[in-house]
Amino acid sequence: MIRTMLISPSSSVEMGGEELLAQWENSTDTLLWIDLDNLDRTKEKALLNQLGCHPLAIQDAQRDRHPPKVELFSDYIFLLYRGFVENDDSLKFEHLQVSMFIGHRILITSHPKSSIAINSLFNKTSAKYLQRSPMHLALKIFHSSCGNYLKQLFTFEANLEKIEDEFQLSGNDQMMREITSYRSQLVKIRRTFNYHVTIGDTLKVYLEDEETALITADEVHTLTDLRERLDRLLSLSQMYYDICGDLIDGYMSITSHQLNATMRVLTVITALFVPLTFLAGIYGMNFENIPELKFENGYYILLGVMTVTSVALIAFFKRKRWL
Repeated sequence: MIRTMLISPSSSVEMGGEELLAQWENSTDTLLWIDLDNLDRTKEKALLNQLGCHPLAIQDAQRDRHPPKVELFSDYIFLLYRGFVENDDSLKFEHLQVSMFIGHRILITSHPKSSIAINSLFNKTSAKYLQRSPMHLALKIFHSSCGNYLKQLFTFEANLEKIEDEFQLSGNDQMMREITSYRSQLVKIRRTFNYHVTIGDTLKVYLEDEETALITADEVHTLTDLRERLDRLLSLSQMYYDICGDLIDGYMSITSHQLNATMRVLTVITALFVPLTFLAGIYGMNFENIPELKFENGYYILLGVMTVTSVALIAFFKRKRWL
């Protein structure tokens, strides 16, 4: 599907399809946002070539999976980032690769599935961003996508606090598996945010070094706001990762302590029965000439010795605080 938004010099906004492309090409004063939503790869490639996009950038945009990046060309800035389609409470995002070709009068967005951020901004209300500049609109789209991530992380934070409280009261192996799963997902999310922070830093370099006229001083505040949000996403994902790691380490420590306590009790029980077993073994041997064999009260004496030995060992263990 091809969606377009055209702004003419009179500031009128037209929403349509591919037909607005010719109107944009025939005028030097119009601004165009063209969104390629799940468009056929062959048709998409032909259209991007027609609009003067670099073949290598087109190749990157059409890959099924590519690390987020930003690249400067003569007439375009190519920006590729990861948004998401949907997710559940376990942080398992269905990531979406979004490509943006940002020119002086045009913004091209391309994605294989419907984008939450782009759908929320593709309306006449958002035309003011395009009217300011295609770069400003691109930064707003990226900022909106990061905002969607932020909402999901805040939802996860509430769930994590609840899990943390329950875990301290009655941690179990099932909760341990759940937290381990969260930690694994946070590693992947943190890697994505690392890429995005790099994109923000690169755009700032383009602005400060005046490497391109596509990013002007008018975008300083927008770019700063974007970079702050990117840094926040990275720091939050790192913090949640550390919390999950602390919960796992705490659970392992508690489990190890409980195992040590159990082994200590079993060891004490074994130590109690070792001398008793020794005495029973001696007097249970079938020899005729055992010295104490003919004692009239030998049985009771042996039981008494066993009792005294047991009590003495228990008292010793308690004194050593092994019980």
